[in-house]
Amino acid sequence: MVSADVVVVGGGVNGASTAFHLTQLGVKNVVLLERGTLASGATGKSGALVRTHYTNEHEARLAFESLKVFRNFDAMVGGECGFEALGFLQLVPRGYEAAIRQNVETQRRLGIKTELVSHDDLRRIVPGIHVDDVGGAAWEPDSGFADPNATAFAFAEAAQRHGARIETGREATAVRVERGRVTGVETRAGRVDAPVVVLVPGAWAGRLLAPLGLDFGLEPFRIQVSIFRWPAGLTRRHPVVIDAIRKSWLRPEGSASTLIGVELGRGHADPDTFSESVDPDFVAQSRECLAARLPVFAGATMRGGWAGMIMMSPDGRPLIDRIASVEGLFVMLGDSGTSFKTAPAIGRCLAEWIVDGKPRLADLTPFRSTRFAEGKPWVDEFHYGRERLSVSR
Repeated sequence: MVSADVVVVGGGVNGASTAFHLTQLGVKNVVLLERGTLASGATGKSGALVRTHYTNEHEARLAFESLKVFRNFDAMVGGECGFEALGFLQLVPRGYEAAIRQNVETQRRLGIKTELVSHDDLRRIVPGIHVDDVGGAAWEPDSGFADPNATAFAFAEAAQRHGARIETGREATAVRVERGRVTGVETRAGRVDAPVVVLVPGAWAGRLLAPLGLDFGLEPFRIQVSIFRWPAGLTRRHPVVIDAIRKSWLRPEGSASTLIGVELGRGHADPDTFSESVDPDFVAQSRECLAARLPVFAGATMRGGWAGMIMMSPDGRPLIDRIASVEGLFVMLGDSGTSFKTAPAIGRCLAEWIVDGKPRLADLTPFRSTRFAEGKPWVDEFHYGRERLSVSR
């Protein structure tokens, strides 16, 4: 039997960030439990986009605070996160010009460096891009992408340097509760006693929530990405792009390839038995979406791909909360594959909530777990389509 002040369940980037920030706030007896290896879940399969463009102020604020960390990672955390500031483009369909204009105004008010750009600007930023179907576009020169594994590893190593214990290969099988409050976590290797537990288990959340009588409508989904080799003559690395028209995202992978994710590559799956390989149909869909935006890729060679598991919430937004019915239980659940870029801020907010009694960096009220029971799922006013999106949101 082991005891801790706080147990964090889940060794992805959000769990590692939370452990690190707890130690920064003086909580030395932190134990992080990971069923596999660090970043072996959704984090390691993430496209790891780092951008601030959202269709609501709350996620944009978390992303902006996190961007500051990614851009100054060694000084603020220690180690390398692999951040590359190639810039970021958000493309939206015709009919959503007013929405993207409003969102850019909101982001600029928060201090984010972003601007609307024209079709001519797009052709200058990404030579050869097809723009005839683009209604509006926003450009963030300071954004880009990072290395998801390196980021999680660095947060975990920094947490260890400040006293946390990282235990991989140790699966949490149950949250122990007595008289309505957390007393610890059961694992196959024994119990860990603690008055506070933070659940960040990704697609494996259901088995821990159900015995507690908690049902937030979460669903595990298998998502896919493909890699395409650049055609002959293409030598300039393009920025990160989220294409709301083709419901896809893309970014460079290495020095001569492009990584792309498409909404069509999402489907129900069992997180314990899913295939980690990319499906042939998805490769064809990815090539079609990529060539529709960058025609030079029409005959590009597929060089690889993979699949991973995410947990979707009913409205596609994460649940970040202190669970009122189980004292001492905090959660970050159902992020729908979007929370790599906000992990530094989410980890800090959870740590502040645990130590100081409330999150100080940002207001987490919109992320409350009770919103579905209240009949108030998250709906953005200035959206780019009402589908419950994951990879291209």
